[in-house]
Amino acid sequence: MNFILAGINHRTAPVEVRERMNISEARLASALSDLTSREGIEEGLILSTCNRVEVIANAEPAADAEPLIRRFLADYHHCNLAPYENHLYWHRQESVVEHLFRVASSLDSMILGEPQILGQVKQASAIARETGALGGELNEVVSHALAVGRRVRRETAVGSAAISVAYAAVELARKIFGSLEDKTVFVLGAGKMSELAARHLASSGARSILVTNRTYERARELAEAFQGEAIRFDQIFHVLDKADIVISSTGSPHFLIHKEQVERALATRKNRPIFFVDVAVPRDIDPTVNDLDNAFVYDIDDLGQVVDANKKQREREAAWAEEIVRQETQKMMRRLASREVAPTIVAIEKRLNVIREKEMERFRGRLGALAPAELDAVDGLTRSILNKILHGPITELKSAAGHAERGTIIQTIRKIFGVTE
Repeated sequence: MNFILAGINHRTAPVEVRERMNISEARLASALSDLTSREGIEEGLILSTCNRVEVIANAEPAADAEPLIRRFLADYHHCNLAPYENHLYWHRQESVVEHLFRVASSLDSMILGEPQILGQVKQASAIARETGALGGELNEVVSHALAVGRRVRRETAVGSAAISVAYAAVELARKIFGSLEDKTVFVLGAGKMSELAARHLASSGARSILVTNRTYERARELAEAFQGEAIRFDQIFHVLDKADIVISSTGSPHFLIHKEQVERALATRKNRPIFFVDVAVPRDIDPTVNDLDNAFVYDIDDLGQVVDANKKQREREAAWAEEIVRQETQKMMRRLASREVAPTIVAIEKRLNVIREKEMERFRGRLGALAPAELDAVDGLTRSILNKILHGPITELKSAAGHAERGTIIQTIRKIFGVTE
């Protein structure tokens, strides 16, 4: 195994950098094919959400994986990585395993305990498998990461009353307006984030919900689920003036709503305020809209403040979740280590046993006529001596596997015992 991870997230990079590095779900398969086709890369996974972009690889044992990942990122985004270096973080080997377990357990999320990330990891891994980018040790780690995430949610309360990004947006709207009961909400984009926002808004008593999506049938389906009204995508600006709250989460690569369009909507509304929550990455709403009187724009980086009241309770629960991650990381590393050194252990045992049997055969004549029970006793004695000789090297192999120096130790022990590759 030669694991490496490069990433940016909400802690290391502002939304402008994250949207520059974002890899859309539609392009994920081609990006993975590009990554794993590079010499030295055996497996790959890309996790790209509104709050993080992470490229994980399992490289060939002798490969220097970091330059390979840097080149992939630079080539894929057609950019010089130098301006983004300060935003990147790197993990290697065991640290990659622990990080993936923490991510799947929502311990590295903007909103501690939010449930969406587990599904996002699952979807990313499914795409990677379909593309043929996963199938070895990294695949096993990712599968176990999903199991760890489920265990954390089952055994801790870190996700109790979970606040997703969508829920945080609703809480922010409630903070601004006080009550949502007489408000009209316009949801742009009918994906998972929008569906969650609509569910929270409906339960908060919003007067009416308008839903639009590039696929009208999907908009109508979501609108019907919440007794709302579906709007055709090309009619957005005909109804924008009716919205008190706009929650936008589309997959548009460019701004969807611009300053002049909001200015016209405000004039029609006689300057009654419009509250925009832009949870899309890349952003849907031009931030200059915020310059208008009675227009208030909040992007995904603003939502973290909404959850401060719940932070202490979640951090208490996170302590046990972190312990689960620690335990599961050690378990995973032992499993990988055992698999890595197993061929060497088997080869050494086989070689020494061949020597033992040859020596038994060579000395059989000197031992004279031995009864079957006596032969068994001699055989058992030589096996016992062999096991005691092997105990030290095998223990050293198992304890060293998974660490940076494991390759040197394995090769040294193989050389000492005369075991070839």
